[in-house]
Amino acid sequence: MTARVATLWRYPLKGFSPETLESVDLEAGETMPFDRAFAIENGPSGFDPAAPAHLPKIKFLCLMRNAALVKLRTRFDVETNELTIAEGGETRLVARLDTEAGRTAVEAFVTERFPAELRGAPKLLRAPGHSFSDVAKKVLHLVNAETIRRMERDLGASVDPVRFRPNIVVEGLEARAELDWPREMRLTIGGIPFEVVKRTERCAATTVNPATAERDLQIPRHLMQTLGHTDCGIYVRVLEPGRLSLGDALVV
Repeated sequence: MTARVATLWRYPLKGFSPETLESVDLEAGETMPFDRAFAIENGPSGFDPAAPAHLPKIKFLCLMRNAALVKLRTRFDVETNELTIAEGGETRLVARLDTEAGRTAVEAFVTERFPAELRGAPKLLRAPGHSFSDVAKKVLHLVNAETIRRMERDLGASVDPVRFRPNIVVEGLEARAELDWPREMRLTIGGIPFEVVKRTERCAATTVNPATAERDLQIPRHLMQTLGHTDCGIYVRVLEPGRLSLGDALVV
């Protein structure tokens, strides 16, 4: 069976819900366009939009500490710069993030919705070209669907791949095959060359059920007990530009 792309996701607002894509144009050395392009500062972080630098995720609203974020569904329109926030099937806010009024509206919504979660006044952050990723390098996150199925069998519970916040989910690999790929190994997906950067260490964000916001599965502890580490998934770097689409073949 040929390994193929089953799902493409991006997360325009860090910590919030993913958007499903059918295809995406990638540039060498860059993340998916608009992946983690925005973040909500949880108290003063020291982030300077004029000189953007990587900061730990705890500086922002994030699933590791703020499980209730999964109750919201967000959608970002790259043409209009509009962010839509919905909850329980109802739209709660529509705001243009390229305007001060829109950013202020998002900050006011977060202040009202998550008063107990905040360490200070929230601030919506953006610096063109910067990604508020969990890692400093500009990468894509790849998860193997069969690895997740193996985890489901071990745990005796359903495990939604979105717990792991991947950009790419692939079908057709053996379970945990990706964990044997060494750093700097080359692979192609849809003819686009990628380089393996490193394995992904899992944190408490994976304990959060994306449907209920309950911390119901101790995934990092399970990984440590069964494998001796907490890795699940890998980060890969784009080496050449190209269009990545659902169904594209992965070749090691």
